[in-house]
Amino acid sequence: MTTVLAAGDAFVAPELFVDALREAAPEPSALTFRTLRAPWPIEPFGPVGGVDEASGTEEELLEALGDAEIALTQMAPFSARVIREAPRLRLISVCRGGPVNVDLAAATEEGVTVSYAPGRNAAAAAEFAVGLMLAALRRIPSSDAELRNGTWRGDYYTYENAGLELEGAVAGLVGYGAIGSIVARVLRAFGATVLVSDPYTDPARAAADGVELVALDELLRRSSVVSLHARLTPETRHLLNADNLRLLPRGAVLVNSARGGLLDYAPLPALLDSGDLGALALDVYDVEPPPADWPLHGAPNVITTPHLAGATRQTAHRAAAISAGEAARFLRGERLRFVANPAVEGPAS
Repeated sequence: MTTVLAAGDAFVAPELFVDALREAAPEPSALTFRTLRAPWPIEPFGPVGGVDEASGTEEELLEALGDAEIALTQMAPFSARVIREAPRLRLISVCRGGPVNVDLAAATEEGVTVSYAPGRNAAAAAEFAVGLMLAALRRIPSSDAELRNGTWRGDYYTYENAGLELEGAVAGLVGYGAIGSIVARVLRAFGATVLVSDPYTDPARAAADGVELVALDELLRRSSVVSLHARLTPETRHLLNADNLRLLPRGAVLVNSARGGLLDYAPLPALLDSGDLGALALDVYDVEPPPADWPLHGAPNVITTPHLAGATRQTAHRAAAISAGEAARFLRGERLRFVANPAVEGPAS
């Protein structure tokens, strides 16, 4: 028998992992399951035991692991301590775009394979990003809120206050992975010209997709709408900042539904007050949740949502299925598709 820990939460529930692995495993009857449910997303994730974006405690995770050889998870804190105190653990399959809640160095040192689930929320996040663009361009949230409070904003139809269309607009995408490429396809269907800044994108692919690959500064100078879709790394932290945000055309719309650290939030209030930045739509923040004294709370032309871009039921099922698929390959002794530390990849028996 192989013991599997399904360490889920209130979005990707443990039962989703269990059902997905029972369907994918070569011998479901040879599996025994242990479960753990983390408090995310009711409680925000954060650093735990030296790993980022984690939920729950090391003590709870160690107790739940027991003699498990395989762990399927989204947010559980697989810190160096947890990995070293779980000697039977062979595989951590993380159902996220990156295993940020796993200490990869410790996993590699202990011979534990770590897999992840790229693209699991690509459709959801792309749709949400486009929704934020439309909401910001056409003042949908503010006009709804004011009408609910009894105010009919006829002045929104004046030329000075009228919104902007995506058709004919120049939209800039910073990052062109699974999410950015879907956003580009949707924007082109609206009739927008799409610019892309991504040093890892093949120019031939960009040309075939009908997008223009440009440097970041050129993208900012030309785009009336900019949406962030890059991964957060030490190199991309504050990729947009006080210096280059001033390159945007006056009145441009900025959307960040990727990672808070990509954007320097400090200059945004002044840019909004001056009108240099026309509107801002945010789903992610430098601190989550933003503190009560956050300067953008209540600021005009700002749309804020609580990190919801990936929150669809399809994403939860897709995430569990990708993670379980990796575990099933591991059980069959096959090569995994998405390995974060390929030097230690190996079969379960």
